Amino acid sequence: MATDEVRKDLRAAVAARQELGPEYEAEIIDSFLEKLDARDRHRGAGLLPEPAPRRHPSRETDPGGLALAIVSIVAAIPITAIAAGMIGPFGVVICWAGLVAINFARTMARRR
Repeated sequence: MATDEVRKDLRAAVAARQELGPEYEAEIIDSFLEKLDARDRHRGAGLLPEPAPRRHPSRETDPGGLALAIVSIVAAIPITAIAAGMIGPFGVVICWAGLVAINFARTMARRR
């Protein structure tokens, strides 16, 4: 997994390639790889800290997602009863599909 520093160096190498042209491509690639090797050697010698693992959004950082799930389950009880009484099994399927869609949309929006 690439760190932010490696991404930054790679972007700089690509920008240099675009600016200098294809005749310097081999030198730019060699320079980038030397930086990676030096960084790995320093990390192996304990001179650089290990990169922190990247974390995905979770319940600790997004309490709204957990709250929405709880509210959905609590609301599902009367909605299911009303839908079953008025429409029947098809109404239950429709109301649960709506609840699932709301939670799914929230999860997808949070991942972006």
